[in-house]
Amino acid sequence: MNAAALELPGLDRIRARFVELLDDRRTLIAQHALAAWDAETSEDINGNLEAAKALLHQIAGTAGTVGYPQLGSAAQQCEAEIIAHLEGDYADLAVCPGEIIWRIDGFVAACEEVVAL
Repeated sequence: MNAAALELPGLDRIRARFVELLDDRRTLIAQHALAAWDAETSEDINGNLEAAKALLHQIAGTAGTVGYPQLGSAAQQCEAEIIAHLEGDYADLAVCPGEIIWRIDGFVAACEEVVAL
């Protein structure tokens, strides 16, 4: 994003709202990831991953616009990892890939850094 875009009128308010929502969304994403990890059926695993994916999609679409391109990229990578699993050969098995949990853990840590600013 260029410097002029960061100075648009009202962007500070939008950025503050994004960070405010980010705090709750990162918690929900982490809860869905843990629920998927602990789930015993593919329906529960995939349902929780779908819920996390929807939140990640929202963040990926907004983060760069409000000045957090690296966070947006991290959200997009998590979303892509989930999509690959849900559309892959093992989606019908009751297994939550550790790679998804690892990526989401990194994303949540990145969110914590933004929220702490």
